[in-house]
Amino acid sequence: MKLSKIVIAAAIVAAGASALSTSAFAQAKEQFFPLLSYRTGPYAPNGTPWANGKQDYIKMVNARDGGINGVKLTFEECETGYATDRGVECYERLKSKPGVSLIDPQSTGITFALTEKAPADKIPLMTLGYGLSVSQDGMAFKWNFPFMGSYWTGADILLQHIGKGLGGMDKLKGKKIALVYHDSPFGKEPIPLLQERAKMHGFELQLLPVTAPGVEQKATWLQVRQSRPDFVMLWGWGVMNSTALKEAQATGYPREKMYGVWWAGAEPDVRDVGEGAKGYNALALNGSGQQPKVIQDILKHVHDKGQGTGPKDEVGSVLYTRGVIIQMLSIEAVRRAQERFGKGKVMTGEQVRWGLENLALDQKKLDALGFNGVMRPLSTSCVDHMGSTWARVQTWDGKKWNIGADWYQADEMILKPMVKTGSDKYLGDKKMQRREAADCQS
Repeated sequence: MKLSKIVIAAAIVAAGASALSTSAFAQAKEQFFPLLSYRTGPYAPNGTPWANGKQDYIKMVNARDGGINGVKLTFEECETGYATDRGVECYERLKSKPGVSLIDPQSTGITFALTEKAPADKIPLMTLGYGLSVSQDGMAFKWNFPFMGSYWTGADILLQHIGKGLGGMDKLKGKKIALVYHDSPFGKEPIPLLQERAKMHGFELQLLPVTAPGVEQKATWLQVRQSRPDFVMLWGWGVMNSTALKEAQATGYPREKMYGVWWAGAEPDVRDVGEGAKGYNALALNGSGQQPKVIQDILKHVHDKGQGTGPKDEVGSVLYTRGVIIQMLSIEAVRRAQERFGKGKVMTGEQVRWGLENLALDQKKLDALGFNGVMRPLSTSCVDHMGSTWARVQTWDGKKWNIGADWYQADEMILKPMVKTGSDKYLGDKKMQRREAADCQS
């Protein structure tokens, strides 16, 4: 009887060990993507399609390709409500999951908080079109990747566009430009670039902060009406954007003289304003619509099978597509890392960081991925963690966005010295050193 119990116990132990082994193997073949999101609160209308695009792209790659060279992709969302403290809590909870790859904080405030944590945890931060502008300097910020542009590049491009409309940058002299901005790290980020350009070109810069979330702006637009700036730049997010457009309409400020950042140029920003926002301009960081092949693949492999994260008619919208781009770049960084560290293997955060730093997505590669017409080619290096600084300007016609044909590139002659000065100051304040050239291979 005792022998029988011993045999049974041994069998149970063996079965448990086998299950643990199987579980460990399953985990070993899964690349995990932590997804910080905000589907609640005043920023939910903008944060939700962004989050849905990321989820749907992961689902599509698993369904269409079987993951990355046989490695299944997994994810878990964590709700931040756009609050920095909750974002840090999400990061701390998800960072130790097996197969963790990188973090997209989805907030400049959360990015500021995580920038000091990432090097110790060896988890890269991807901040596409947001975050710290100085983190373009890869020799100073090894773990930050502000892909496709920063708030300095965005502000510079808007000034170039305004200058072109006036007949040259020299025509900015004597003009008054007001910055209506979200009173947060996000909204304050473009100020140094605008101040630098104001010195160069002789225009007056008026700074008008708006308390988050931005539903009360009457005092701000009273100031606009009194000062009568030649142009208004809108650095808003979520409900702040539509509120600003409604207040501009109420005070009679011409919407065609308003220029928003790419986070103030999506469908939720203008849909409720409709004709009242006609003529409003905003940066376009990416294309949109359901025509691109990648969007067609998502519809085919995910939504047509009833597995879409959100409504089908949202697929291809501006922020949804931006979420798709972010997830594509994340996955391609893992794929690039596998080319060096082993195809079919789960990559560590350190290895994914190398992949992010060595991306080379030319037009041929983008076409193969289905992103023709969605974004420009992007190539990163040890020195340049941004990869691209191109954007266009789009205009709302009362019913839809019309993207201009002209591509603008931020002026590196102005930005590079600012980035170097800013990154040197950051390193000095933190008592840190620049990376050695040899570290570029690590």
